[in-house]
Amino acid sequence: MPNSKGNRARNGRLRLRAFQVLLLALLLVIWHVLTSPTLLPPIYFAEANQAAFFFGEPVEVFARLWRWFASGEIYEHLWVTLVETLLAFLIGTVSGVVIGLWLALSPTASAVLDPYIKAVNAMPRVILAPIFFVWFGLGIASKVALGVTLVFFIVFFNVYQGVREVSPVVLANARMLGASPRQLLRHVYVPSAMSWVFASLHNSVGLAFVGAVVGEYLGSAKGVGYLIHQAEGFFDMNTVVAGILLLTAFALLLDWAVGLAERRLMVWQPRSIETERT
Repeated sequence: MPNSKGNRARNGRLRLRAFQVLLLALLLVIWHVLTSPTLLPPIYFAEANQAAFFFGEPVEVFARLWRWFASGEIYEHLWVTLVETLLAFLIGTVSGVVIGLWLALSPTASAVLDPYIKAVNAMPRVILAPIFFVWFGLGIASKVALGVTLVFFIVFFNVYQGVREVSPVVLANARMLGASPRQLLRHVYVPSAMSWVFASLHNSVGLAFVGAVVGEYLGSAKGVGYLIHQAEGFFDMNTVVAGILLLTAFALLLDWAVGLAERRLMVWQPRSIETERT
């Protein structure tokens, strides 16, 4: 019985992957047909080449990607975007954890700072980009600062809520056993907060990536966002779409890496099936 269930699950996953690949292939074919004047006459646009101008041609887009990697031109820009993303993610996560723990365990400080935190969180962070450019220039620092403002609040509110959700019974039992404030922080509050932090890892790294790319697009000399901005200035839609596809693949790779790290770091957490059995 276990083997048959495992085979059914594996076959189901393979079937799902096959449908996903077929859908991708179908979308590429539709894209190619709609932007190729020799295969389909213009339907919406007045001229035959207008669809290719606005949406790019898949053959040219993948040719651009090939030239980027074959010449090695893209690696420096990818490296800059990766460094900006990782720095924003790490700084935003650490600062969010520290300040979230502090305010969750300090009701007075939390009450004093609450309106200011809500005001800053309600502010569209993109409008801070010009200020960061003035403060830090067009280098990596301004992109990291923008990414930190996006990541910080996700982590902060998760940590804050995680600490507030600690069971009073657990706290009472720990205090009854003689746990000091430091031991409560280490063995009760931090593990509870970390569960919430790990639950937000995917959103956090995604927002760090968004902050880096948006910052590059608004003002930079390197990075994939910079390449897209330059291509847009020349109305080179093939390069713009190539950059977007590259960023999409890069984001999926980051999401996979975060998922792998989450499974390794959260190995102590019981799975849903195990929880149901108990």
